[in-house]
Amino acid sequence: TPNIDRLAAEGVRFTRFFQATAMSSATRHCLLTGLYPVRSGAYPNHTRLNDGVGTLPQYLKQAGYRVALEGKRHIAPIEAFPFEYLSNEQQRTVYPELIEPFLADVARSGEPFFFYVSSTEPHDPWNKGDQSLWNPDDLTLPCNLVDTPATRKQFRNYLAEINELDNQVGAVDALLHKYGLDENTIFIFTSEQGYSFPFGKWTCYDEGLHTGFVIRWPGTVKPGRVTDAMCEYVDVTPTLVEIASGAVPKGLDGKSFRKVIKGRKSRHKQYVFGIQTSRGILNGPDHYGIRSVRDERYLYIRNLTPEATFQCVITKQEYFKEWQRRGASGDAFARERAGLYQKRPAEELYDIVKDPCQMHDLAADPACAKVMARMRPKLDAWMKSQGDLGAQTELDATQHLLSNRKKTQNTKR
Repeated sequence: TPNIDRLAAEGVRFTRFFQATAMSSATRHCLLTGLYPVRSGAYPNHTRLNDGVGTLPQYLKQAGYRVALEGKRHIAPIEAFPFEYLSNEQQRTVYPELIEPFLADVARSGEPFFFYVSSTEPHDPWNKGDQSLWNPDDLTLPCNLVDTPATRKQFRNYLAEINELDNQVGAVDALLHKYGLDENTIFIFTSEQGYSFPFGKWTCYDEGLHTGFVIRWPGTVKPGRVTDAMCEYVDVTPTLVEIASGAVPKGLDGKSFRKVIKGRKSRHKQYVFGIQTSRGILNGPDHYGIRSVRDERYLYIRNLTPEATFQCVITKQEYFKEWQRRGASGDAFARERAGLYQKRPAEELYDIVKDPCQMHDLAADPACAKVMARMRPKLDAWMKSQGDLGAQTELDATQHLLSNRKKTQNTKR
């Protein structure tokens, strides 16, 4: 990732940036509203906002900014997001030739602008990028994955897609330089939800919710700085609106971290929160709700239906079936990993400092009873503030699916 690395060297890199959910559509709505998923209504996948929810492009247009989007959308209703859309809804790959006319135009006019470039990489299937850059046999896999030839090949393919994403970042940056916009533009790079391996996407583990986040702000951000301040996707909208207009919209869940960006503060939040709703995901279970709260040391996860079995497109993959076969043949690690992915306890607790891969559940450890007693009410209070009724909210998720709303509208017509 030479282009992303260069961007980080020219700006500030966040080591503790988190999303509220580990899947595409709900994540994008959270990023662009400043609201957590249940409160905005956009908490299942392939979802839409509740009527009347404000969005970042609305706020920035009101502040006099020209706003545009190129790439993947996965947001609804479209009228709530008044972007200039530079390609059609089916176009998901970022093309510099579609970006250049917009940047050339704002360079000529001098208009302030917000440009949301939304790549689909590295969304699976992982079939883009230069796979010859890596030998699968030489890779060091994340410690929570079962080491098999098929897993290694998939991980190589995933890295190639990241390299393709990096090429796109470089292309956008090159255009900013070409039109003389680089010195007066805040450039933000952030990754999406975790990868499509077990314990990543569709979970509330760090592999699902922990995200990359880099900001270059020439003349304001000291190059090469790193911050450990805990921030969330929900904080992005209030931060950008404050930078653009000097004011933060009222009623948002997020908090501006502008002072962290500028180096005036080293801390932002004590706790970050997560939610995962499985209704609406491909090959998903009828319901499998997860909630989480995390501080700088511990991650507490609550499974609302521990009796249920989790499934998704990953559990159909041949490499995952190999994990299961190895487990059945006596491989204890494969049996534990494959089994836990589909059947999880009601509560989990991890010491992220000592156990960054979240391999050792401490929920039943008497030594951690005080930690559990602290984290449980924090999660309860957050859920209450969001109107999150737990299991009932999960069952109601289908009412928020985009496909269901379209059917309802067609019926009304």
